[in-house]
Amino acid sequence: MKNYLEMSMEELWNLHETIAAELTRKMQLEKRKLEDRLLRISSDSDSESSTRERRPYPKVLAKYRNPKNPKETWSGRGKQPRWLAAQLHSGEELDQFLIRRS
Repeated sequence: MKNYLEMSMEELWNLHETIAAELTRKMQLEKRKLEDRLLRISSDSDSESSTRERRPYPKVLAKYRNPKNPKETWSGRGKQPRWLAAQLHSGEELDQFLIRRS
């Protein structure tokens, strides 16, 4: 192969076109390989998740009730509701909001 410094303008342009075409071909081939791989991975994960059933969770009863609005309750799980956080911040105790069960 000739030294590119000694090549004519036409030879350099032909070399550029050859390299660009080869790069395009190789990138398309690599893209197809990656898309096929992604398709296999996503189809495997879809089939696993669709066959697996969720574990049934029991209904959780409310443990705490807002005395100002009895419709507002909290089970004690997750983030504290605003009404309870405000009451606790004002000095009330959590036990004061317990729902008494017989």
